[in-house]
Amino acid sequence: MNKEILCYIRSMMEPIKVRKYSGELVDFDKGKLLQSLKNAKADPELAHRIVDKVVRELYSGISTKQIYSKAFKILKSEKRPSASRYKLKRAIMELGPSGFPFEQFIGHIFRHDGYTADVGIIMQGQCVTHEVDVLACKDNRCYIVECKYHNHPAKPNDIKIPLYIHSRFNDIKGELLKDHSHDFTDYKSWIFTNTRFTLDAIAYAECSGLQLVSWDYPEDKSLRHRINKSKLFPITALTSLTKKEKETFLEQGVVLCKEIYETPELLHKNGFSKTRIMKIQDDINDLCENHSDGE
Repeated sequence: MNKEILCYIRSMMEPIKVRKYSGELVDFDKGKLLQSLKNAKADPELAHRIVDKVVRELYSGISTKQIYSKAFKILKSEKRPSASRYKLKRAIMELGPSGFPFEQFIGHIFRHDGYTADVGIIMQGQCVTHEVDVLACKDNRCYIVECKYHNHPAKPNDIKIPLYIHSRFNDIKGELLKDHSHDFTDYKSWIFTNTRFTLDAIAYAECSGLQLVSWDYPEDKSLRHRINKSKLFPITALTSLTKKEKETFLEQGVVLCKEIYETPELLHKNGFSKTRIMKIQDDINDLCENHSDGE
């Protein structure tokens, strides 16, 4: 066998390198793509068919965003509710650009767990006043929550974030401890983000008692896990709505698919035709009535 043939065979056996959002080149993981489709409730036959089609179109240096787009396009054409689950991470990023819908979304997550949750309030500290994204309370517990929203998946939260939040929390907590008109005795600071935390940020939080929640951390209580367990899918996940229609709902303060599921009159009030309403409701019913492990 000549040298040219050996080189060709070797090149065919080498894994395809794909480019992540950070710019890093990594080996393409076929199993990871397949699992993400199954997690989105695509049936095994459809999931394998999508993976096979995507694999045939791969080339060295292709971005993970392009791979996602190829898989999403096929999934959307064949099973829209699965496409909604598949795009969950990106749907959270579409809650911007102000970040306030993300704060409202986190408030809904705490309310689902039985907390009262006030969004966007001013609280007095010992030294200065602070704008708090979410104040969540239940029984004797009160959580002061900071929401760090980013519209790009490669944007991490470094150690400066928990350092600042911890200092601010201590200022507010000092003032709260002076108030004996309520039964709250357990105060904690939480940081929710739709991207990730650096290792230093996590180390500092674990040492100082801060609670961190990112897209995939901690594993059994991550943002992704919480969304799928509670079925609190954002309105931006729906593939049956246009971008403009999603923005209109967000402007009206409608952040969750569940809000339309429970109040279908919202579709009538926004002027959707009967055909569109049936299509949208079918997708929402699938999301809100069935369980998924998410992307």
